[in-house]
Amino acid sequence: MNPTTRYARADNVHVAYQVFGAGLDLVFVPGFVSHIDNYWDDPRFSRMLERLGSFARVLMFDKRGTGLSSRVSTLPTMDKRMDDVRAVMDAEGIERAAIFGVSEGGSLATLFAAHHPDRCTALVLYGAFARFSSWLATDEEFEEFLVYVDTSWGSGKSLPLFAPGAADEADMMVWWGKFERLGGDPRAVTELMEMNRQIDISDVLGAVQVPTLVIHRHDDMLIDFEAGQMLADRIPGARLVDLPGEDHLLSVGDNAGQILDEIEVFLTGQRTLPTGESVLATVLFTDIVDSTARAHALGDERWGDLLDAHNRVVRAQLERFRGREIKLLGDGFLATFDGPARAIRCAVEITRAVRPIGLQVRAGLHTGEVRFAGGDVEGMAVNIAARVSAIAGASDVLISRTVKDLVAGSGITLADAGVHSFKGIPEQWQLYAAVT
Repeated sequence: MNPTTRYARADNVHVAYQVFGAGLDLVFVPGFVSHIDNYWDDPRFSRMLERLGSFARVLMFDKRGTGLSSRVSTLPTMDKRMDDVRAVMDAEGIERAAIFGVSEGGSLATLFAAHHPDRCTALVLYGAFARFSSWLATDEEFEEFLVYVDTSWGSGKSLPLFAPGAADEADMMVWWGKFERLGGDPRAVTELMEMNRQIDISDVLGAVQVPTLVIHRHDDMLIDFEAGQMLADRIPGARLVDLPGEDHLLSVGDNAGQILDEIEVFLTGQRTLPTGESVLATVLFTDIVDSTARAHALGDERWGDLLDAHNRVVRAQLERFRGREIKLLGDGFLATFDGPARAIRCAVEITRAVRPIGLQVRAGLHTGEVRFAGGDVEGMAVNIAARVSAIAGASDVLISRTVKDLVAGSGITLADAGVHSFKGIPEQWQLYAAVT
């Protein structure tokens, strides 16, 4: 069931908001239009919100003049919009919170963080900008968008601009058309865009004094990557996460889950594993070669010290390549990745990094659907990756054909490692070795 919609009073207007989830306090500042009830009607957006709510108590709202909040007779200034943020926080008794600004909402979130560090614990920006010209750079582009608002607003036909990855999905276009209509009528949207056109907060970026994470897709169709780069360069100490993809809409794209992972790690210091549902992942198994013989030769104490050194080396590479450690398997690791190319590069670096401490490691990878449950991972993809690893030799990184096909064009050099049969698993499997 959708969260209850409530109203906070800001000046003489009412700001609609919802609260859901548990954990640290997080205020979600939306883009130029929004509708907090309609968010939940799209499966992707709903999953994104549920993921946020898995590690945070989320407070999201519709800015005045949009969605379920009061319509206004005059253009709301950025100062007035900051009043909206304060009003919903006050209504819930929240003194300080992390502020998460998306797209045009990122400008408001940044301004709020600069003016109210006493009420902001951290700042997260996605697909955001300091200058409106990062969105519609020329008068011609701006007028073209206003023509769309005047003649086609509510049709959903702007979806290819916001989410090209979902442009051919009829259900998504229907939802996006509804999102446009509920976000604001053509007149309100035109007035909002006229106000947004004045946005330029570049001079205040240096005044942001809270920890800041900037996430931007490199080929974002709506807001160019340089806008995110500028935010990260000018906000003191900000960290930039540069992700592949063209989609501007946060909930669309193969790496939508990774965006939420980055936010969770930044705000909490840890990443929660998904449970129950099957997800696509690249599974990595590593194993120390001849570990039994080495342990016998060294004795328990020296072997234990060497294992500790091995574990530190492997974990450093998993962190570097954003792998998820699932568990330690005595003398090896089981880990998962949301990117097969990073998984291969991580495995290669592990085999290299253990050599100075006198060890050799083998690794095997396969990509497929897995289920996370009880801190573990299960599924046929896990079994296949384990079989691939078992036949690898010293310092080998073996991958299945599935992984090979997914990393085409990545620049990773692979060699034919033959066709193999695995006990208990039907069919024969073509394997490849990463050239290390």
